[in-house]
Amino acid sequence: MRIIVGVSGASGSIYGLRLLEKMNNSGSVEIHLILTHSGERTAYLETGKKAADFRALAHFSYSVNDIGCRLASGSFQTDGMVIAPCSIHTMSAIACGISSNLLIRAADVALKERRKLILMVRESPLHLGHLRTMAALAETGAIIAPPVPGFYHQPETVLDLVDHSVDRILDLLGIPSPEAKRWGGA
Repeated sequence: MRIIVGVSGASGSIYGLRLLEKMNNSGSVEIHLILTHSGERTAYLETGKKAADFRALAHFSYSVNDIGCRLASGSFQTDGMVIAPCSIHTMSAIACGISSNLLIRAADVALKERRKLILMVRESPLHLGHLRTMAALAETGAIIAPPVPGFYHQPETVLDLVDHSVDRILDLLGIPSPEAKRWGGA
């Protein structure tokens, strides 16, 4: 399986980091990473991790400015793309087809090729413009999956909450995590 992971500058870089770690540990995913400049900064501020730490978890890493690389072409076959976290800026640019950098272009390619595009939009509260943009993206085939944790698995740490959202993303990609805590009924 070949998955593109994008990390934008929204708060919540831990979601991208944990997604990369879990996908890397699965051993069944070829990971292609796009880390934005603001994503690098936010990741360092929130986790103390440098861009090199994120890149070490991917098989391939691309500059956000490399608009001519293989991820910008529909002829390069992938099985899906996740942006974790996804900023409102990135979400809005994707919805409008503004391919000003590789992250947005790769997302546009996923949509035009009818491949899975999952956006972990990290913003709250949402105004009507945000909601309309999300609706437009859903109409074009994107999956809007904000990191909203459940509590039925009785989380004890922040990492438990993060992993719950990341495990849901892995489910959407068809890469179920063996550690995922699932609802089994009352």
